[in-house]
Amino acid sequence: MKLLYQQMLAFFAVIITLVLVFGALFLNFTSDMVYKNTWTQLEGYSDSLMSESMVLKTADSKTEFNLNLNNLRNAESILKTQNVRFTIYTKKSKIIYPYNAVQDNITKEQWAQLEKGEVVHRTPHANRQLKTDMKAISMTDILKPYFYNGKLYAVISVGASVSNIQANMNQMTRNLVIAFIVSVIAGIILSYLLARYSVSRINRLRRATRMVADGNFDVHIESRHRDEIDDLAQDFDGMVSSLKESEKEIKRQEDRRRQFMADAAHEMRTPLTTINGLLEGLAYDAIPEESKGKSIELMRSETKRLIRLVNENLDYEKIRTNQITLTPSTFDSVVVINNIVEQLTKKSVEANDQIELSVPKSLMVFADYDRFVQVIFNITQNAIQFTESGTIHISAERGYHESIFRITDSGIGMTEDQLKNIWERYYKADPSRKNTKYGESGLGLSIVHQLMQLHNGKVEVTSSEGKGTTFMLTFPDQDESLLINN
Repeated sequence: MKLLYQQMLAFFAVIITLVLVFGALFLNFTSDMVYKNTWTQLEGYSDSLMSESMVLKTADSKTEFNLNLNNLRNAESILKTQNVRFTIYTKKSKIIYPYNAVQDNITKEQWAQLEKGEVVHRTPHANRQLKTDMKAISMTDILKPYFYNGKLYAVISVGASVSNIQANMNQMTRNLVIAFIVSVIAGIILSYLLARYSVSRINRLRRATRMVADGNFDVHIESRHRDEIDDLAQDFDGMVSSLKESEKEIKRQEDRRRQFMADAAHEMRTPLTTINGLLEGLAYDAIPEESKGKSIELMRSETKRLIRLVNENLDYEKIRTNQITLTPSTFDSVVVINNIVEQLTKKSVEANDQIELSVPKSLMVFADYDRFVQVIFNITQNAIQFTESGTIHISAERGYHESIFRITDSGIGMTEDQLKNIWERYYKADPSRKNTKYGESGLGLSIVHQLMQLHNGKVEVTSSEGKGTTFMLTFPDQDESLLINN
């Protein structure tokens, strides 16, 4: 069954149930109210008869009734036009007016109530006969006791035909049936409109979902924050936005991956071609004896380039998939920095760069030794690579429960867009440099960023195009690092 009909039936069932419950309660309440009003009216008739037509006299220590028959007959005549009859009892089975009245069936329990001074209300019954009719008429009546000196001396029974009451009840029932029919029709129309409105909102989400499934992420659904469906629409918009961003990111990463594969192939082809040429020369003894040593050294250099390219990819994947485990310890970072500078001096001289140091005699740092070396080495090498005939400045200092290192170069610098992407895998600030003696793959800074995160440290970069770049590395002390991990 379609959701439209399910919603419609649900709304319709609720409306009809409410109408039926309300109608039943209304009829019951109205019936009780009508009978209570009738009984109150009959009690008023009884009190009038007692005060105007019955006189209690005491003579010779005896109490007797004197009936004002004229008043009783007049009252009987008036009440008869309203289908009201009355009977006066002095004892349970003794009727003093009217004389020809049919003995009513007053039970022992009812008479006991009367002797206690309670008024008895009786529901309709058909054992009373009117004078003018030979058939029994359904009536409702009251039995009201009257006392003198604490003694029951009279009980007046006043009854009314329920035909008028029933007629009113029937009229109300008919009106209620008409109202029920109108409510059913209105309920069907209202249920259909409400169900169609709800389903139309859901169908709007379905259409948007199909569009997204077809690859169209330019979908937007208005949300007025009225109910859960609007909240769902808002969540859907958020999902579409995330998918759109993910698609852009996937495309961007795929473009970079293809670029990287092209760069890696280019990087590998050059050393492989060089190595292959040298090996063939050695195999066919085409290289002079005095040049063989230089040829072997060149093959070793090119082999190192290939190993470095492969290792960078392996390192990145290990770090990204949490397959690397740090072993942090406290050591003197100044010794490490001096060693790195010594290793890179030759490369800086080849680029006509000068490395300057502003470090204390000793600065202890809490980090994984090998990874700390890798971080400082990568950034310093990166600075040399993008600086020609310039200066590389390395400084180190103590911070608040942390060690701070700055590596500043006077190289080509970066734009704001380049700064946003330098931590991305395969990204190159200068894509034109595809074949360098340092084997740039676009992974060095990505590895640095991942390693700093593993150390719970921070790396911040400031740069201006044509003016150089500054990397600031912060390594927290051991206690601070433990607090961050916890």
